Amino acid sequence: MIQNLAVALIVALAALHACSRYLPAAWRQRIVYVLTRGNARQSFMAKWFRTEASCGSGCETCKACAEPAAPTGQRVIKIHTRK
Repeated sequence: MIQNLAVALIVALAALHACSRYLPAAWRQRIVYVLTRGNARQSFMAKWFRTEASCGSGCETCKACAEPAAPTGQRVIKIHTRK
């Protein structure tokens, strides 16, 4: 009996992990909403399902949407063909 419960728990966790990786973002957001129903743990589930805010919301953590830095002293590599 305990073995069956352990296997069921492992299978359920594996299914949730697969969903967090391969489902479209809209489906993952819906799953987070259904699983938490507005509880305080929603932030943890959103992070686990990768539906938390990203650079588009102005988070300043990844710096991917920041302005590129101006190049300071460029090096030029010249390629010469053999004659």
